[in-house]
Amino acid sequence: MKFIVIYFKIFTNGLAKKERSKFINSLLDEYKRTPKKDLSKLARILAEILDNINHLHPFREGNGRTQREFLRLLALQKGLILNLNPINDDSVYERYMNGTINGNIELLFELIFELLNKDK
Repeated sequence: MKFIVIYFKIFTNGLAKKERSKFINSLLDEYKRTPKKDLSKLARILAEILDNINHLHPFREGNGRTQREFLRLLALQKGLILNLNPINDDSVYERYMNGTINGNIELLFELIFELLNKDK
């Protein structure tokens, strides 16, 4: 049990679970207030949300599909299409994995921004 607690503290970069949850809620509030036409800001917020919910989950495996669906639903609330699971496009999955594993918010932002603009 001690290992899991230590691992969780390291994995969450020292932020307490409660603090990270509050931060995610503040990002969600900012997302709701951001106009649909500001795709760059929406993509940046979605990237930060993704990075933070990824760190909130104490284990590396088992949360990717749920996270991608959560972001898809957030985009849908704004009337946007965000497909982080495209068929026959391994580069999206590879960039998504690279961004989440390495905590690379810039890479996640670029990917999400590109995908939000794809169907325009």
